Amino acid sequence: MLKRKITDELIKWKKNSNKLALLIKGANQVGKSTSIKEFAKKYYNNVVVVDFIEQPEATIAFEGKLDADTIIRTLSVIGYGPFVEGETLVFFDEIQMCPNARTAIKYLVLDRRYDYIEAGSLLEANDKEKRSLPIGFEQTIEMFPLDFEEYLWAKIAGEGIPQYIKSCYKNLIPVDEFEHNRIMKYFREYMYTGGMPRIVDASLVNNDFAAVIKEQRILIENYRVDISNHAGREKTLAMSMFDALPLQLAKILKISNSTSSNKYRAAAQCLVDAGVAYQCFQLAAPDFPLPAQEKSNLYKLYLFDTGLLVSRMTDDISRAIFFDDLGTVEKRITENAVAVALRQSGKFLYYYDKNSLEIDFCFIKNNKITIIVVKSDKEHKNHTALDKAAAEFGDKLDRRIVLSKNNVEVSSNGVIYLPLYMTMFL
Repeated sequence: MLKRKITDELIKWKKNSNKLALLIKGANQVGKSTSIKEFAKKYYNNVVVVDFIEQPEATIAFEGKLDADTIIRTLSVIGYGPFVEGETLVFFDEIQMCPNARTAIKYLVLDRRYDYIEAGSLLEANDKEKRSLPIGFEQTIEMFPLDFEEYLWAKIAGEGIPQYIKSCYKNLIPVDEFEHNRIMKYFREYMYTGGMPRIVDASLVNNDFAAVIKEQRILIENYRVDISNHAGREKTLAMSMFDALPLQLAKILKISNSTSSNKYRAAAQCLVDAGVAYQCFQLAAPDFPLPAQEKSNLYKLYLFDTGLLVSRMTDDISRAIFFDDLGTVEKRITENAVAVALRQSGKFLYYYDKNSLEIDFCFIKNNKITIIVVKSDKEHKNHTALDKAAAEFGDKLDRRIVLSKNNVEVSSNGVIYLPLYMTMFL
């Protein structure tokens, strides 16, 4: 069983005596159901699992009155239960298949007899009738594939190494060179394995990366089916955008406000709603507040799992990553890995590009703006953009960071050099 950070969030939620329903959302196959069921087994005396895909007949309970008594009675009649007051967790899995169940959460939470967790994907795409959402009665957590720290937990017994790396990050001191090289090797593995639990498990069991790529491509086909089923009129375009991501990655998409461009916007939004792509919006300026500076018609798309991205490139790409010989695609792959790590830590993605001043990522930290450039080559100390940004926006900036394969260092003018694997701590 893979150790996941979301377990701590679930425990924290359970301890709240005035808890709301907990909604866990995220792309398919990231481990939502498995994590919730393992948590429930350990921390509840009684668990009722209602899976709206495996048991579509359960939707009957939400077709009439939506008061708690009627719903629980109907679920009991069709075979769910027992419902023990004060001891039962009710888990609505694949809740996107029954939008009325989500509407009913308000009344179930107000009833207070049982605890409720919901899990689902494509929530916006499936609720075409836009039913009333239980605003004020849900706590939402977005779940992602394993981040690099979780991957290290799976690969190295114990938490000592991740804690040591974090200490080096906090104190801005170099990692022991032997450990740095070892962790960079694991990070290269992580880039072609990715963080999908099914894939990580496969790599741990037999260390056969041909089998890993085969499993990755099966997952890709599953996502293509999901997109096809839920993209509506823009299905063909959404599929084309998804298929083109490995080639078009990190290129700027300019979506005009014309009527003819609405289909491109809708197709891209479908990928975002499915959780398989992240948008990184261009900023008019690195200034406060960042959302107010967002150019909504200019953005990049990143794939949500770098391992799946790699699997869709050439068959030799995993070998090239392992031997640190990526050539021209290295910048795209490492930039995608950084984008994924930033989203996994809860950050929205922004970049800045104007008059040859190009910043890969920007976010708020300590009430100032942190700016990042990703360097995948040996010239990590060539960072003209960071120097220009300091001259132009210096009073608004907190940290200027270069992410590369190299160890921790701080320059005389305050530029912070960090290894790629420390992105998870930013």
